[in-house]
Amino acid sequence: MIARHLISWAALLAATPVLADTPLALSETEQPAPALPRILAPRERAELENRILAERLDTIIPQIMREEGIDLWLLVAREYFEEPVVATMLDAENMHARRRTILVFHDPGEGKPVERLTVSRYGLGGLFAPTWDPDTQPNQWQAVADLIAAKDPAKIAINASDLYQFADGMTLSQYEKFMRALPPALHDRVVSGENLAIRWLETRTPAEMALYPTVVRIAHSVIGEAFSRKVITPGVTTAEQVQWWYRDRLMALGLDPWFHPSVAIQRQGAKGMIEGAEVIQPGDLLWTDFGITYLRLNTDTQHLAYVLKPGETAAPAGLRAGLANSNRVQDFLTRAFAVGRSGNDALAQARADSIAAGLDPSIYTHPIGHHGHGAGPSIGFWDNQKADPRGSGPIRANTAWSIELTSYANVPEWGGQRVDFRTEEDAFFDGTAVRYIDGRQTEITLIPSG
Repeated sequence: MIARHLISWAALLAATPVLADTPLALSETEQPAPALPRILAPRERAELENRILAERLDTIIPQIMREEGIDLWLLVAREYFEEPVVATMLDAENMHARRRTILVFHDPGEGKPVERLTVSRYGLGGLFAPTWDPDTQPNQWQAVADLIAAKDPAKIAINASDLYQFADGMTLSQYEKFMRALPPALHDRVVSGENLAIRWLETRTPAEMALYPTVVRIAHSVIGEAFSRKVITPGVTTAEQVQWWYRDRLMALGLDPWFHPSVAIQRQGAKGMIEGAEVIQPGDLLWTDFGITYLRLNTDTQHLAYVLKPGETAAPAGLRAGLANSNRVQDFLTRAFAVGRSGNDALAQARADSIAAGLDPSIYTHPIGHHGHGAGPSIGFWDNQKADPRGSGPIRANTAWSIELTSYANVPEWGGQRVDFRTEEDAFFDGTAVRYIDGRQTEITLIPSG
């Protein structure tokens, strides 16, 4: 392990570039239309991403390997076909695997550091020590097999999982070549690395959580622009024009969306969500779903806005009450979080509490972090409000979540029309309580009509 990468969390944070004039912290209160924080230049981003990656490798890998009882973890990727775990272990200058990249984590035991090795031609930014000399052993798979045989691990984890896409990175062709090279006496030691993959991806470090409020604040700021007269002229602007404004805005900022933004309209007398070329009108309830990727972290946010009719100064009381209902479902859900509780059990508890309170909920919450729909147990799906195999895993501490859900309510001002009050806010579970990363929407955004 290279000494210059052995950085404490305190030293890491001290070396972190300033992301805004005032560093942001986790907050329960969301600012309406907040100012846009400073966005780092590419070199600043790379330096920060590399320091955080080194710290993650130093701290998370030994912990999860020892807790899962794994001596050796083998990961395999190919150029432009990086598996989800390897993709998060590449330094900022190595944007893709090179040829075939094979990573090996080995725990020698007796309190010694976990070895980080790569059986490839390159050392990956000093984070993994190269161990393969093609001039001595031209067969890469044989080099892997010789390395593993020399380490003699009791358990050899590979990323193979039927349930979780994040833990299924070992392709059939790679597996067959690996097993042909591995000595037969070691075959029965090969096990699934499913839990290692999920835990590596879902765990958020203090350094990442020091950054996350600013990442979410950027997303909130862009949504604040989108839901304003700067972008929307009632009677003129269409829903899809707002969608493409998002894409243009992110391109100008040097940021990436991880999905195409959604914008839709609910309107008195109209059924369901109206999208596409529909023109936004006074009296419309607008909904957006928007997410960015920045500093290897993702956001996922859904907000509501109301276009005021001439003479109005507030949204109808029935719409305001509808958002308040969704806030109550959020509260029931976040109270259901507990270390070791399954996503399915949290779903059942939150739904039972919400229904007992007279609410009409639908919960489809998911982890977030390196991926927008991240690794870890799901808590419901919009099309399945019962137990699901993907929700069977345990909720763990130090994980981030998109608290995504809706509640339905009949709005008196709209003749009792049933309206969908979708909401989604990013949050952090520290093992004791869930806190929002940059607050949550509790008031419908207002857009003047003229």
